[in-house]
Amino acid sequence: MHIVPSQMFFTKGVGRHRERLTSFELALRDAGIATFNIVTVSSIFPPDCKLVSKSKGLKLLSPGEIVYAVMAKADTSEASRLVAASVGVAIPKDRTLFGYLSEHHGYGQNERKAGDYAEDLAATMLGSTLGLDIDVDKAWDERKEEWKIAGSIVRTSNVTQTAMGKGGLWTTVLAAGVFCE
Repeated sequence: MHIVPSQMFFTKGVGRHRERLTSFELALRDAGIATFNIVTVSSIFPPDCKLVSKSKGLKLLSPGEIVYAVMAKADTSEASRLVAASVGVAIPKDRTLFGYLSEHHGYGQNERKAGDYAEDLAATMLGSTLGLDIDVDKAWDERKEEWKIAGSIVRTSNVTQTAMGKGGLWTTVLAAGVFCE
């Protein structure tokens, strides 16, 4: 079987329930992807794949369909514990090359910090495969400027969901890059 998706959309969700599994189900519903049989895959953004809107991507899928996704998930049952799930993407300027997706599951990080971290991971993986000299000790914004000058990475972005835990309930956050067509 030869499956290379041509489109992907980002989505995110949060769920809360006294049962951990139900909390996850509610996060899937909030993200709009609970009706699919989701198979998680690793970190490659296919060559010539396009990022599309969630509404466009969902129209290409059918309930019960086996759907491939890169998914990050975090949960807690602790009151006032901040959880974060983020998926970052880095797409090369040459669209015939593959890009990278990264998953980050974190605690105590706000949306920006978790999102920047996931985006940084994806960009670092892509940069290393393109042969860029990457100083991993530099901050994300500094490296982003370097890569911009090198002209090797055309687009980086992320989708991130955070939530604060509530006493007596499981809180689940998820972020996903969902492949379609």
